[in-house]
Parts: sequence; structure tokens; C-alpha cells
Amino acid sequence: MPPPLLKAVTVTHVRYQRGDRLGHFLAWISLVPVFISLGGFVSHFIFRRELQGIFFFLGLLVSQYISEHIKTWVQQARPETCAVLEMCDSHGWPSSHSSYMFFFATYYTLLTYRGIGLTDTKNKPLACFLPWCLAVLTMYSRVYLGYHTVGQVFAGAALGSLIGWAWFWLVNSVFCRYFPAIEESAFGRRFYLKDTSHIPNVLKFEYDNARAARKKHGM
Repeated sequence: MPPPLLKAVTVTHVRYQRGDRLGHFLAWISLVPVFISLGGFVSHFIFRRELQGIFFFLGLLVSQYISEHIKTWVQQARPETCAVLEMCDSHGWPSSHSSYMFFFATYYTLLTYRGIGLTDTKNKPLACFLPWCLAVLTMYSRVYLGYHTVGQVFAGAALGSLIGWAWFWLVNSVFCRYFPAIEESAFGRRFYLKDTSHIPNVLKFEYDNARAARKKHGM
């Protein structure tokens, strides 16, 4: 009996040519969506539990679902290099990595410039630079490493940006009306869910209140 065929977990299965330092760097960049999901949002759920962040992550899940659904519908093949990368069993249009990162960058930028719980005005351009830089690098990495064509990553970028804008509008024009009710519900009180969308600068607010509490208790 021939040995069974083995397959790596796709989300961490990023290959680059041995000795290619740029490829090595871009392989790590290609894993940024994983770091954001596991390191960023999971830690947010554990330590912060803010409704804006929770709905941000739900939007990313919606974006990925739509991207995967379109892939299945369009069924556009990946580039020829997919044979070496063992990626021929999945479709390539649009790029889910690009969609994820451009959703993230779009939503984060809209949050920042709407002043929802973020820093003061002078820091906004700097705060938005890193997400867009990572989004562009991720898009480039998928082409450089041979996982996608140029058209596939641009399609993913356009899709992610569009869904990011639409989801931001839904959350902050429709869903936010229910934030106080969620906050006051038995579930919200049980898990300490909170809405800080009405606070212009959450970091300063928490800093000031922490100092005030310490002074009040004489610490």
C-alpha cells in the first residue's frame, strides 16, 4: 500500500526559495493576517472586550467569507507556480490575503479619522501608515512568492476596501444603536462587554482615570 499523501496546514504553509532573503521577509509578511487575528483580536477579546473591536473582527470574518465564496464561484486558477507551492487545489481570484489586509487598513483608517477611541489629530497619519504599508507588502508578497497573479491581488485589495467601507458604515450607522443594549444585557454584564465609541481618546481617558483612582486610594 502506498504511503498516504500529506498536506500542511495551509494558513502557515508559506514557501520561499532557499537563500532568498527578500522572499524570507515576504513569507513572514504574508503571515501578518494570522498575527492580527490570533495576536491582535484574540488578545483584544481577552483584555479589552470593546464592542467596536468585536464588530471590527466580525467584519473581517464576513470579508473572508465573501472572498472565499467568490473564489468558489469564479474558479480562476492560481499561477503556474502553484504546482511547486502545493496550492493548485484552491482557487486564486480574489486573493484572500489582500482582501483581509485591505479590509483591515480601510476600517482602521476610517476609525482613526472618525476619532472613535483613538489618538489625537496630529498622530492620525502616522497611526494609519503601518496598516497600509503592511497591506501593500502583503499584496506584493503574494505575487512575489508565486501564490497569486497581479490581477488576483488587486481584486482582493478592491474587494477588501469596499467591504471595509461598507461594514464601517453598517457598524457605525446601524449596529452602534444597539451597543448600549448589548452593554446592559445579562450577557454583556457577564462578560464585561463595553462600548467606548463615544470617547474621543480611550488611551487618555483610561490613563486619566487610572491616575485619579490611584490618588483617590492614596497609592
